[in-house]
Amino acid sequence: MTSNVPVTSNVPLTSYVIEADGGSRGNPGPAGYGAVVRDASDGRVLVETAEAIGVTTNNVAEYRGLIAGLRAVLDLGGEGASVAVRMDSKLVVEQMAGRWKIKNEGLRPLAREAAELARRLRVTEWTWIPRHQNTHADRLANEAMDAAAKGLTWKAGGSGTTAQSSPAGPSAPSAPSALSAPSASVAATQQRAGGPAKGTGWAPPTRVATSLLLLRHGETPLSVERRFSGLGDAELTANGLAQASAAARRLSREPYQLDVIVSSPLKRARQTAETVARSTGLQVEVDEDLREADFGAWEGHTFTEIQRRWPAELEAWLADPQVAPPGGESFAVVARRVQRAEARLVERYEGRTVLVVSHVTPIKMLLRFALMAPPEALYRMHLDLACLSLIEHYTDGRSVVKSFNDTSHLR
Repeated sequence: MTSNVPVTSNVPLTSYVIEADGGSRGNPGPAGYGAVVRDASDGRVLVETAEAIGVTTNNVAEYRGLIAGLRAVLDLGGEGASVAVRMDSKLVVEQMAGRWKIKNEGLRPLAREAAELARRLRVTEWTWIPRHQNTHADRLANEAMDAAAKGLTWKAGGSGTTAQSSPAGPSAPSAPSALSAPSASVAATQQRAGGPAKGTGWAPPTRVATSLLLLRHGETPLSVERRFSGLGDAELTANGLAQASAAARRLSREPYQLDVIVSSPLKRARQTAETVARSTGLQVEVDEDLREADFGAWEGHTFTEIQRRWPAELEAWLADPQVAPPGGESFAVVARRVQRAEARLVERYEGRTVLVVSHVTPIKMLLRFALMAPPEALYRMHLDLACLSLIEHYTDGRSVVKSFNDTSHLR
């Protein structure tokens, strides 16, 4: 049930602003939308509307938020009312503005409905805004989803929820995300503070996720020969550039909506990140703490060469994450700096989708943290070149690994 709450009534207005948002916890997963209508002259909130819409995708929820906002303006201002639309969904904004084609058949009916409503109004602009400028609509969407998770229906004001006679029913596991596959999907929960996580990972998350998409860089000359590649600044091979391009094509299409790209400072990661950036229109930020481990004297050597030349040191390194290669960096030291990077990203980009372009060791560390696995788990993971993994972080401290070592874009 949708609740529209006009803050003023019988006031003739000539211009409005719609801020709309939608989200899905799992993509597809439990979803909801929120929309705000403002007076364009002074920014006053005139209408708030939100609704949980069952299990669907982010893009469907975004369109539903837009439709709700357009309907609210028609109710307020009538046919021909002037309105500016502002959303953090680049896909919806660009499709409604006619600059992008609608390739997803499931979105066509929603796009037609939104276009029909827009034709009854005078839409002066379709504007993409960063997510942090759309927090009001985002909050409403999350309130609606939170209410539905408790068997309630959203209502404006107060806590944002009120009990209804028809509860939403028992919780169900989220559907796999676009990155998930039955053979690769892994789920775990984590409580970062205050003790272990409550629950099993099947309960609905309490807030919208901060999604970390983890992309390993493409092929380099050292990876072709299976040599240790740490702080050495190797470039991508032609095949590595092709792998980066394949990842970029995937990440620039539905259902992905990247907000931020953050890369290791090393050239092979930056080349991969910049390839994605060119396809998505984003800039690449660099985080020094996402660099690969320093393998010291082992840099550029194969495992066999190291085994022959440093047998005792290799045995100790494999047995204890506190042990570093000669002149290098232990996994324990790497873990501390990767934790710093993770904390910064989750805090700075709360609720957004962040592409992290890095290396085997930092990506394994992030997955290990989310799974609450011991350091020894690093030796039991395999990550292919240019693979994607996905971790979702929630503000209640839970982390969920949604996908691991996905290389479907390379086939």
